[in-house]
Amino acid sequence: MYGKIRISGNILVKTGMHIGGSGAFAAIGAVDSPIIRDARTNLPMIPGSSLKGKMRSLLAKEFNERVVEPNEDHERITRLFGSSKRGNIKRSRLLFSDMVLKNEEELRDAGLQSMTEVKFENSISRATAVANPRQIERAVRGSVFKLDLIYELEEEQEFLEDMETLAEAMKLLQYDYLGGNGSRGYGKIQFQDIYTDAVVGHVDNTLLEKCNAILNEAVKE
Repeated sequence: MYGKIRISGNILVKTGMHIGGSGAFAAIGAVDSPIIRDARTNLPMIPGSSLKGKMRSLLAKEFNERVVEPNEDHERITRLFGSSKRGNIKRSRLLFSDMVLKNEEELRDAGLQSMTEVKFENSISRATAVANPRQIERAVRGSVFKLDLIYELEEEQEFLEDMETLAEAMKLLQYDYLGGNGSRGYGKIQFQDIYTDAVVGHVDNTLLEKCNAILNEAVKE
């Protein structure tokens, strides 16, 4: 059996989120740590690689018995996210798309002039008490990004277990953070309006209903 299942929904940013871009050529006085932006719209974005990497690292902490290289992750992780281990290469069953801000108009109607904010942070030397200020750009609280994942269905008997693994990753991420500086309160997110549908091949509606229930139960507040 072969099919492709789209997993769609929203990612709501509940606290300012920083996923860094390049500040290598920043002018004097400019933001020290800018966020990554979509080249066409100049709006904040979440790279698919950032979401995938964070989910996988959180699952590794839960499923692996010890710290290992990604290719040695638990079977449930490598089955979903892939492995390049020599002699046992596994293609990722889960395909991630980059996510661009989708509610710009709503944020502007709320009075925002910019889709980002600059937060000033200070690190203070314990030895000299000298402050080292820096400016960190963040996607603003209330930003919504469109989630778009594709799951490649090959083994029907493993499908629901894979969805349980994905649901656990979503749940773990909601209790963690996305991007940088999470210990300072950045990057708290919530998954919303998760929905699955078959876009290639025929998938029994009962399976899709079970999948929707698994994912939405995991991310509800």
